[in-house]
Amino acid sequence: MSADGGTRDGSRLAVADGGGRTGGRIAVAVAVLAVIAGGVYGGTALERHGDAGHVKPAGVPSAQTTVIRRTDLSDSETLPGTLGYGAAVTVKGAGKGLITKLPASGSTVTRGKPLYWVDDRPVAVFYGDTPVFRTLDEAAVKAGASGSDVTVLADNLKALGYDIGPEPRHPRSSTGTGNAPGSVLTSSLLDALKRWQRDTGRQQTGTLSVGEVVVLPGAVRVGAVKAQLGDPAATDVLSVTSLRKSVSVTVDAGDAAQVHQGDKVVITLPDTKRIAGRVASVGTTVQGGPGDDASDSDTSPSVRVTVVPQDSAAVGNLDAASVRVTFTTETRENVLTVPVGALLALQEGGYALQRPGGELVAVKTGLFAKGRVEVSGAGIDAGQRVVTAS
Repeated sequence: MSADGGTRDGSRLAVADGGGRTGGRIAVAVAVLAVIAGGVYGGTALERHGDAGHVKPAGVPSAQTTVIRRTDLSDSETLPGTLGYGAAVTVKGAGKGLITKLPASGSTVTRGKPLYWVDDRPVAVFYGDTPVFRTLDEAAVKAGASGSDVTVLADNLKALGYDIGPEPRHPRSSTGTGNAPGSVLTSSLLDALKRWQRDTGRQQTGTLSVGEVVVLPGAVRVGAVKAQLGDPAATDVLSVTSLRKSVSVTVDAGDAAQVHQGDKVVITLPDTKRIAGRVASVGTTVQGGPGDDASDSDTSPSVRVTVVPQDSAAVGNLDAASVRVTFTTETRENVLTVPVGALLALQEGGYALQRPGGELVAVKTGLFAKGRVEVSGAGIDAGQRVVTAS
């Protein structure tokens, strides 16, 4: 029984053993195939997964470089301005009589021509800086009259083509005494006055009275007419402006020292056209600021700068307009410059430039303008390349 039973157990064992080896081999084979299949599938799946969502490591970006350039660097400031004929000056009449004729607004009056009429007598324009403040006649000649008003008479008659004879002048006295400086009134000068009166249809009196002429700096354009016909001569008659168009710009008083007469500027017109101009004058009167009675609130102190177009024809179709004026406030000539993006701020302070190989070179900075900066330092020169961020 036992042997038979054992034989049966062994067979089972044998069968079991043989079946186990066969099953093991099958299991191993299946496992290997599964591993292979799984590896292939898994590799494919990983590859697909990597294509879909895996972020590959970024490579080292190539450095953008720029060249150190030697050039002129200029800073500028653009301010609003008003184009027109400049500040208007009020002409006030003098003497007796009534206003009988007035000019049209916009008309031009030059030396010797009438500006308006009093009692049907033309009041002419003379050029100068001193009004006729007294009667100039033979009695004044005998009194030895001299002064800047006499000079105005002499200069204008001479400019109008009249022979005024000898023109003695009194020099300015260093002690403040003696005759007034200027031309001496002479009989020959009054004779020239009489000829001018005859040629212009006036009474040949040889006398120039207060109110018979208006003394202005030069040729003028008539602005607003203030008086009416029949008003007394001694009133505000009209306003006049320069013949040349100009731009008035308000500049902060702190910046005015950087603006000089004769400086070149760029004027941008309302249609965006840019034309050349120059600074004609820089005001010396500061307006605004704390305590300025002209304003209810404190305003920044400022000065008035007058700019004129280089080519007046460029603004020939404009009588008045809002424009923009660009001033060059600072210029550095023949300096090394790089884009501002090439500067590296150092932890210990200051700035450096980086060469393409990574070396840092300390530099000093100067003027910043138009996206570039002036640099200087040992070891840098024009033509060298440095790394830049822009």
